[in-house]
Amino acid sequence: MTFNDIFKSSFLESVTEFSPVDTLIGMAFALVVGLFIFVIYKKTFAGVMYSTGFSMTLVGLTLVTTLVIMAVTSNVVLSLGMVGALSIVRFRAAIKEPMEIVYLFWAIAAGIVIGAGMIPLAVIGSAAIGGTLLLFANRKMHENPYILILGCADEKAESAALALAGKSVARLAVKSKTVNASGIELTAEIRMKDGETSFVNRLNGIEGISGATLVSYNGEYMS
Repeated sequence: MTFNDIFKSSFLESVTEFSPVDTLIGMAFALVVGLFIFVIYKKTFAGVMYSTGFSMTLVGLTLVTTLVIMAVTSNVVLSLGMVGALSIVRFRAAIKEPMEIVYLFWAIAAGIVIGAGMIPLAVIGSAAIGGTLLLFANRKMHENPYILILGCADEKAESAALALAGKSVARLAVKSKTVNASGIELTAEIRMKDGETSFVNRLNGIEGISGATLVSYNGEYMS
């Protein structure tokens, strides 16, 4: 094989199918959609600590997926090689919030659709998904539960504290009770009445109550 034969190979001839204009248009739309996903994630985030790195990953993931799909759709041989290469990739980053999975799949799906040339579908679909997430994120579906922790010296103090708490909250359910030599430790899930927390002060004033702690609880973390 001579030097001229290399430049006449079918591999290099396939490069002529590359369109810089189409690539720039696709990547531009991928950037816009990725930034839109970034903004929606920032506005709907309800976890413990906001991660800038994860939010920027959504933008990068949209761009990278778009680029990969553009390459795959332009060459059948490349598509088979890409499938084999991606099959050995393993991601071990921990997903802290269930909603992060939604945003990851959203970014990947948007990149796939844009890379396939269906830009209107990506724009309309992303707008619909973003609007839905904003609607449900800003709507209070139910009252946030709280965890009440009481330190009681004896059963008399326990009964008095539960009676006062039961009258002051919308709902109370005992979750755990620990009895030891130092007294009784009681943990209960409560639903507040209009966010009123002054009853905790009154609980602490009951004779035999060594401490009353109220923490917000969403099923995944305490704050």
